[in-house]
Amino acid sequence: MVVTGTASEARRLSRMNLPGGSASGAAVDVRPFHGRERSHIVPRRDEDGRRRAFRIVAWLLAMVFCAAVARQHSGVRVWVWAAIAVLCFIGGARVAYGLFAVGGRVVSVLVCGVVAALHLAVFVGAGDGRAWTPAQMLSAFAVTATVGGIWLLVRQWTWGEWLAWVAPLVFAVVVSCVVASGSVLHALYADSLGVTPEDLDVPGIWQATSAVRLLSLLSYALFVPALWGIAKHVHAPFVSPVERLGVPLYVCTQLTVVVVCGLGALDSAREAVEDFRTAAVRNTAPPSYFGVEPEWMCVEPTAPAAKLGSRGGVLKPEHPYLSFGEAGGTVSLWDEPAGTAIQMPAEQVRLVPAADGRVRCTFSYQRLPKDS
Repeated sequence: MVVTGTASEARRLSRMNLPGGSASGAAVDVRPFHGRERSHIVPRRDEDGRRRAFRIVAWLLAMVFCAAVARQHSGVRVWVWAAIAVLCFIGGARVAYGLFAVGGRVVSVLVCGVVAALHLAVFVGAGDGRAWTPAQMLSAFAVTATVGGIWLLVRQWTWGEWLAWVAPLVFAVVVSCVVASGSVLHALYADSLGVTPEDLDVPGIWQATSAVRLLSLLSYALFVPALWGIAKHVHAPFVSPVERLGVPLYVCTQLTVVVVCGLGALDSAREAVEDFRTAAVRNTAPPSYFGVEPEWMCVEPTAPAAKLGSRGGVLKPEHPYLSFGEAGGTVSLWDEPAGTAIQMPAEQVRLVPAADGRVRCTFSYQRLPKDS
C-alpha cells in the first residue's frame, strides 16, 4: 500500500508501533525522494507525475504548432488558429495545476507559462524570418517520436521478439542495399528523360550516395512501430488486443516499408525531372541530381550533316543543348522544344561549353576530306 501526505503525516505514520514490536519512534525519520523537504507540497507517485509532465509537454507542443500555423495564414484563419493555440495552453495549464497531489499549484502554472513563452520565442520567433514552419515542426516531431518510440519498443523486447522481428528486418535492409546498388533513383530519373542510366555515366560514389538516400526512405516506415512502442510504454488499453495480431501486423509493416520506399523514390526522381525541365524552359543552369550534372553545350558537328547518326531527333547546331556528357561512345543531349533526348556518336560531334540556353552557337565549319 502506498500512502501520500505531508512530511509530518509521513513521519507520524513511520513512527507508529507495529504488531510484534518495532524500532523506537525517535530513531525513525522520513525524507523526500527529490530536493529539499517542503511540508506544504506533496508530490504524486513517480509514474503519475511523469505521465502528467508528458501531457503538459504535449499540450505546449500543440500550442506552438497552432501558433506556427497561425503565423503562416492571414485574415480570419489567424484568429481561429490563435484561439486553438490559447485553448491548448489552457489545457496544459490545467494539467500543471494538478501536477502535485497537494500544494505547488500556483508555482506549477507560472512555470508552465514561462516554458510556453520560451517555446513560442524559439519556434515561432519574433518576425525575423527564423521561425519554424509547420512542416519543419511535424518533421522534427516525427523524427523525435520515431527515435524515442523505437528505443522504447526495443527495450521491452524478449529474445523471441528479437528473432521474430530483427532478423527479417535485417534481411529486408540487406536486400534493399543490393537493389539500391543498382542506382534505382538514377534509373527512374533517366527513364523520365528517355535515356538509360548508362547514358548518364554516374560515378560510383554518387551511386552509393543515391543508395543511402533510398535506404533513408525506409525510416518513414518505422513511425508506426515507434508509436506502438510508445503505446506499450504508457500501457494503452488497445495494446493487449492488438498484440494477438503479431503476424498480420508484421506483414503490414513490411508492405508499408516497400510502398513508402517506392513512393519516396518516385517522388524524388519526379521532383528532379521537373526542376530539370523548368531550367531547360528558362534556359538556366539545371540542378544536379546525385552526380548527374547537365550542362549547356554548343554541339559542333565534325562530320557532314548527311552522315550524322543522330537518334531521337535532328541536331540543330545553332541552338545549345543540355548535355549529360559522354558515356559509352555516345553523347546524350536534351532537346526541350521537342521534349525528347537526342543521342549522337561521340566521334561525330564536339561539345563546347555555353553560358546558358540563350546564346546562339556559331562554328567555322570546314568540309572534311573524302578519305577522312
